Amino acid sequence: MIVTRPSLSSRRLPRLLALVGLAAATWLLPATASAAEAPTSAEQVLARSIHYHDPAGVWGQKSLALDLRSTRPDNPDRLERVTIATADQQFSIVGGRGTQVERYLSGGHCRFKVEGSADYSEEQAKELRLDCDRLKMMRNYHTYLWGLPMKLRDPGTRIDPEAKETTFDGRHALALRVSYDEEVGQDLWYFYFDPETAALIGYRFYHDEAANDGEYITLAGESELWLAGKLLLRIPQERTWYTHKEDKLLGTDILVKLSVLSD
Repeated sequence: MIVTRPSLSSRRLPRLLALVGLAAATWLLPATASAAEAPTSAEQVLARSIHYHDPAGVWGQKSLALDLRSTRPDNPDRLERVTIATADQQFSIVGGRGTQVERYLSGGHCRFKVEGSADYSEEQAKELRLDCDRLKMMRNYHTYLWGLPMKLRDPGTRIDPEAKETTFDGRHALALRVSYDEEVGQDLWYFYFDPETAALIGYRFYHDEAANDGEYITLAGESELWLAGKLLLRIPQERTWYTHKEDKLLGTDILVKLSVLSD
């Protein structure tokens, strides 16, 4: 029996082509250290956080479905189902805002449907951006963000060796500074973790930190995925985006339901 339980606990991306693939093996360290014992090594913080969010090591191994609602100021909500099957190189997005669009990626092959039909016009393809390159970018976007912090194990990720004590969104936090190999991405990222549980509580990125550009993202709530009485995943439930310079709300992505499609 699969149970998804919400919990009250707590656009730019790097060039993500190198960020797809299986998350590396989790380093299983206890997730119960007190705040006084909170590690300052970046490796320890990341290992504890991965164990907290992916205790069964299933990210990248099981086929997952994420039912999402995306809100944007002055726009209707977008409802979509995203399926991620990294091991089988399968990815899909079904839904949209108004027009129902189906996007499927299998290996390097893409196919699309508009309102249930594969017979759509060139105008519709242009308006809805139905091209394979964009679908691959969308796959990378979703697998990276919903796969955090596990995706910080991917090749090309450079993590500063020490975690820093700081505050984020009014909370005490441990911060990891992350950059990427040039072929992966050029943005600079900071990831923030709860010192007691190691839960990921937010992150931010800059194209040019001195210019204070880029965005910061706050996280709220969790969706838990259980199977046969075993906790498989804890995924942040709400992801809200703001600009650094103007502190302007850009939108919120909400994980309405998380489920596993196969063992």
